[in-house]
Amino acid sequence: MSHLLEVKNLSVAFPTEDGLVQATDDLSFHVDLGETLAIVGESGSGKSVSSMAIMGLHNPKSTQISGQVLISSLGHSTDVVTASSEEVRRLRGGTVSMIFQDPMSALHPYFTIGNQISEAWLLHNDGTKADARKKAIEMLDLVGISDASNRVDAYPHQFSGGMRQRVMIAMALVNHPKILIADEPTTALDVTVQAQILKLLKDMQHEFNMAVILITHDLGVVAEVADRVNVMYAGRLVEEGSVNEIYKNPVHPYTIGLLASVPRVDQAHGTRLKTIPGQPPSLISLPGGCAFEPRCEFAKFVPGNLCKTTRPQVEEKHTGHLARCHLSAAEIKAHQ
Repeated sequence: MSHLLEVKNLSVAFPTEDGLVQATDDLSFHVDLGETLAIVGESGSGKSVSSMAIMGLHNPKSTQISGQVLISSLGHSTDVVTASSEEVRRLRGGTVSMIFQDPMSALHPYFTIGNQISEAWLLHNDGTKADARKKAIEMLDLVGISDASNRVDAYPHQFSGGMRQRVMIAMALVNHPKILIADEPTTALDVTVQAQILKLLKDMQHEFNMAVILITHDLGVVAEVADRVNVMYAGRLVEEGSVNEIYKNPVHPYTIGLLASVPRVDQAHGTRLKTIPGQPPSLISLPGGCAFEPRCEFAKFVPGNLCKTTRPQVEEKHTGHLARCHLSAAEIKAHQ
């Protein structure tokens, strides 16, 4: 059975004057209908670059892309990497849609909210401007914008940050996509509004029966909404598993470090948070072995010089739980 979205060996690189920036490297994952997949990692890990590749938004003249991005629609599978621009345009905004990170810069300041949602609908549907306006009001009402019939004629600057994010969700969902990519949807929002937006996304997922890819660096958000988690580091997938497995039994040193740096309510008062030493490697000159080795507290337990010289492959450490590490799950646990 084919997956709704399957990314196979995706590599995205950007040629620069200083060298080739390897933004994602041999990335593979999948997502199915009704599922929420969270992609986590620090800035520069390749989260947004991979999502842009799924949407077919990279400029082919300035980007080197290899691998496959297979999207299933109406019984047919399309590879976004090799498909024509026309095929990708039909998928984008229809089958797969995206909520961008900053709603203020993603929304056009010179056009009303209604015009922007209507345009997205008219691109994929036969209908009049009146039909599109009616659909825009319907979507604004659905995502919780009060007095939608009047607010549809407002401009982005007349909305708060949380309301603009609701508008972005309305625009992304206006064509009932099967895959929704949410890139840091709660960035720059206060905690109360974050909770409202996350609940709205979950409600909309059930309403439209779609898959959600949530891109974030907030592990608290992941624990609340995700079914599965992909952890990325330096453009590579380093761990993948169910949200329970990742949180209760992490098997990659980077994931262990991330979780140790998050405050916990069950920790004793005064307990100091751990930090991951050092800095991520340059994507222009990645280490020949494990990219995390210079910062890894477990590397000393690997025999020989394996972490420096040999790139670890993604292996199944437990059933359905994958990690890119030379150590086994038992060895990791023994040294924690």
